[in-house]
Amino acid sequence: MSDNPGSPAIQTRGLTRRFGDLVAVDHLDLSVPRGQVYGFLGPNGCGKSTTIRMLCGLLLPSDGDIRVLDLDIPRQAETLKQHIGYMTQSFSLYRDLSVRENLEFVARLFGLSRARRRQRLDELFQTYRLEALSEQLAGTLSGGQRQRLALAAAVLNEPELLFLDEPTSAVDPQSRRDFWDVLFGLADSGTTLLVSTHYMDEAERCHRLAILQQGELVAEGSPDQLKQRMEAVSLLVETDRPRRAQHALDGLEGVRSCAQIGATLRVLVDDEAALAPVRQRVRTVDPDAGVNVTDVNLEDVFVAATLARARHGEAQ
Repeated sequence: MSDNPGSPAIQTRGLTRRFGDLVAVDHLDLSVPRGQVYGFLGPNGCGKSTTIRMLCGLLLPSDGDIRVLDLDIPRQAETLKQHIGYMTQSFSLYRDLSVRENLEFVARLFGLSRARRRQRLDELFQTYRLEALSEQLAGTLSGGQRQRLALAAAVLNEPELLFLDEPTSAVDPQSRRDFWDVLFGLADSGTTLLVSTHYMDEAERCHRLAILQQGELVAEGSPDQLKQRMEAVSLLVETDRPRRAQHALDGLEGVRSCAQIGATLRVLVDDEAALAPVRQRVRTVDPDAGVNVTDVNLEDVFVAATLARARHGEAQ
């Protein structure tokens, strides 16, 4: 659709949405490259879904500018609808219609001819392994099967841009892996994908990430870039008494967070100067405990970024 393929698929400046006194999205600046999987990472209630609805033209912004596929939103939202797909967080198709009837209905909404509908449905049945389910009622499908059907409906019009709002929240790990294989296939074919998630392993799969907290953008970049930029240090505590060690670290200066991972503790500290005090405190409950600097992971980045935002808010 775009006459300028080098322009971002999505660009916002100062995007804001208020609900009364609540600021759900706060002056958000985004630039999403074409043909990539771009992730929205953040806790529930951080503004991910609200932002997606504004980008789709389904919700009016309170302030700010939006351009999606070189269209001004919301002014050109009707034009945009023909070029995007949207898979919502909850299953939104008709449960009392069959798989085929649901896809036929969506195809008619997009105005596909009878011949094109038949061709497109045949393609989707094969790609998303829906042939054997075509006459089954959507309400009787498993979580993974519903997910495949919802994605097939979202890409029926072969969109340039696909929005997916926490699309794997109700499926098993194998279905999630299969789903992401399909997403990368779409990206390889030139589709831009914006995926909201709160799963760290899914965030790792994205080409770029925006971390949101209380409606604000607190970090942005590729997963590797975010790890390299993190202004904190991760420590791994190996001990036979992880709960006691965790309690021993409560209130220690320089310790930002402490989480038990199996039989170990993952401790986020301000800098390496905190290593010696942490080691000393842990060894008061377990003299044989190992405390060492470890590689940063994306969960560390998320915790560091969101804690920094919370501290900033408290300071104000």
